This record gives sequence, structure tokens and C-alpha cells, in this order.
Amino acid sequence: MSQKQQLINQVIEAWRALQQQAPLVQCMTNSVANNYVANILLAAGASPAMIDNPFEAEDFTKISAALSLNIGTPTTEQTQAMLISAKTAQQHQVPWVLDPVGYGAVLKWRSETVDQLLQFHPSIIRGNASEISTLAGNNIQSKGVDSTLNSQDVYAQAKSLLQYTECVAISGESDFIISKPLNAVIQVNGGCYLQPKITATGCALGALTAAYHAVAPATIAALAAHIHFAIAGKLAFEHAQTVGSFNIAFLDYVHMLDDNLIQQYVDIEVVDMES
Repeated sequence: MSQKQQLINQVIEAWRALQQQAPLVQCMTNSVANNYVANILLAAGASPAMIDNPFEAEDFTKISAALSLNIGTPTTEQTQAMLISAKTAQQHQVPWVLDPVGYGAVLKWRSETVDQLLQFHPSIIRGNASEISTLAGNNIQSKGVDSTLNSQDVYAQAKSLLQYTECVAISGESDFIISKPLNAVIQVNGGCYLQPKITATGCALGALTAAYHAVAPATIAALAAHIHFAIAGKLAFEHAQTVGSFNIAFLDYVHMLDDNLIQQYVDIEVVDMES
């Protein structure tokens, strides 16, 4: 069996495990995204909890199956909670995902918070190409929190982030999963150009990655989440070509995905990571 088919089989097993276990995922995300992220996780089969204050963070992280930290609209209290939960996750082996939204020189305070969070070694770092490139030490001017780079141009730069994490996921026209355990880069094709037109799709992707990481290793979790979104986006666009209708269809297909659809529509390529 090829490595590619082995990965697909592991993604299908991760999807089945997500449905069976409905893992509790603690999410700290931005104010624009809370409702959408929760709905995506529910549609996919997980159980979201948006606990993001410093007075409850430690206790709740201890009982969570996974943690998703998205620094899109940070407040003082929320960033305190993130640091508490990241430390707790590291201490109690709770898998966690870091989404460094808007990282860069312009938004210095949040970027310093991200630098602190990296010290607690997220299981997976997920972001768009500009965020990941800047986090890896390149001086990139992003357009707000939107990417101005192609994800394919970034994955070679992003290898430096593997000192902090097992896996780096870069979303874009194609997504790239950089795996330390496999020493490989996995390209995920699919999706639809309308997905970035919907607020919080990237935030929800980070949270879904955390949900999958509750039931699967880091590389498979990142791969499964990105395949889940890529297939849902592709199928949604076949039924709806305008933003509002697409948004509804996308949520439907996030919910309706199954192992047969994964096997039928998955489109991935595996390449060895350059040394």
C-alpha cells in the first residue's frame, strides 16, 4: 500500500473516531468567529466550549480533549487565559493548536503573546501563508489578517517552526501540511475560492484541527481537518455559487462528510521534505 493511501486510510479512521467520541474542544477564538467556529465543530461531530477567561481556563483545559487558541481579537483577559491554558495543556498532555492570526510587526502586543505561547510547544501551528512566513522570521506585510502570499511559497521557510511543534499547517489555494514525524510535506487540493469570503473559515479550520487532534496524531489531525474542509468546499460550490448560499451548503457538507466521500474526493500529494 502506498504512503498516500495509508494516509487516506488514517484520515478516514480519524473521521470515524471523531464521530464516535465527540471530543470536548476548548476554543479561545476571536469575537467575530465564536458562533461560526462552534457551529462548524458541532456540524463535524465535536463538542465545542468557548471558555476563554483566566479564572476558569486551567480547570477547563484539564478536562478538555483538545485546545484551540486563535489570537484574532485578543483582549487582556483572553490572552492571560491563553497563556494559562497553553501551559496547562503542555503539563497535562492535552493536544493544542495555535493559530497566530495577524502575527507581525504592526500588531506587536499580540505577536509578543504568540512568542510566549510558542514556549509551551503547540502540537500544531496553523495559519495562512503570510502569518506562517512571518512567524518563521520573514518580514512580510500582510493585508490586515489576510494572506498576501501563496502557501506553496512558504512551506520551505516554515520548516524552522518545527523546533516548536510536530506539524505546521498552511492554508491557501492549496494547503500544505509540514510533518516532523513523517519528514514530509503533504499538499491538500480542493476547496473553493469562496471560502475566504466567509468570515471565520480559517478560525474554524484551526478549531477543527484541534478536534481531530483529540482523536488522532498531529499530522493526521491537520491532514484530516484540511481534507474535511477541502471536500466540503468543493461539494458546496457544486450546489451554490453565491456567497450566502455557499456558506449554508458548506456547513451542510461539513456535517454530511463521510468515509465514502473522503475516499471519492480526497486529493493529496506527498513529497519528501528537503533536508
